[in-house]
Amino acid sequence: MGILLDGKSLAQQERQRVMEKIKSCKTQPKLAVILVGTDPASHTYVHLKQLACQEVGIGFELFAYPTFVSEQELMDRIQRLNARPDITGILVQLPLPGQNPNPLITAIDPKKDVDGFHPENLERLRQGKPTLAPAVALGILKLIEATHLDLPKKHAVIIGSHLFGEPLAHLLSTYGIESFVISASDSDLSQKTITADILISAVGHPGLITKEMVKAGAVVIDVGTTKVEQKIVGDVMPDVLEVAGWMTPVPGGVGPMTVALLLINVLAAYQQQKISE
Repeated sequence: MGILLDGKSLAQQERQRVMEKIKSCKTQPKLAVILVGTDPASHTYVHLKQLACQEVGIGFELFAYPTFVSEQELMDRIQRLNARPDITGILVQLPLPGQNPNPLITAIDPKKDVDGFHPENLERLRQGKPTLAPAVALGILKLIEATHLDLPKKHAVIIGSHLFGEPLAHLLSTYGIESFVISASDSDLSQKTITADILISAVGHPGLITKEMVKAGAVVIDVGTTKVEQKIVGDVMPDVLEVAGWMTPVPGGVGPMTVALLLINVLAAYQQQKISE
């Protein structure tokens, strides 16, 4: 049997470090979140982010909108938040119920883009320059580090969207890990996943990854979350742990780490903004 990577305890350690650093801040960092629609998962994630901010001493403002709000109204809100010096970080909770997220993310001041999805921040990441990287990708890296494996020359397969996979692949490359981003609909999916020393799935397809698709001793990172009969389940079947060396649980794996790394990004954004004042 493999080892379950405890995202909750790792996240708590990161949150404690953020809390200690915030005590020395002259003013309070503050996160603004734009939430659109009624999706229960999105509301749950935003609530968890709010609780985490309160725990470590980060201010929090929520701007909730109905499902059919216009993109222009959301754009106007982002511009007002960009102009507020008390707002350290801004994020639009994804997915949106119908609005195009790209112009909204691009409208966020890159220095306040704590989700790390702004094109300018993604380009800086590609160039190896200091930047705000996506919190979910940073959280995944922390979980992989917790295995204490020798990472250079490892082979990673990432199943998910380009928006999710590309930044993660760039970050993995800084550890000497070669990565490939593929779609869940790839006709050779199982032939590709079985080659992975590190397998990362972010699809939202319950049971997508079975133990026959996993290399013995692999690190399996389950980013997928789907609500099934009042339970949150991942992309990876539980019995994959019989084959994998390490695996993240759902819930309790990537989710807590993503929230913790979001807090780190808010603090990093705050520090950068203070330097440039």
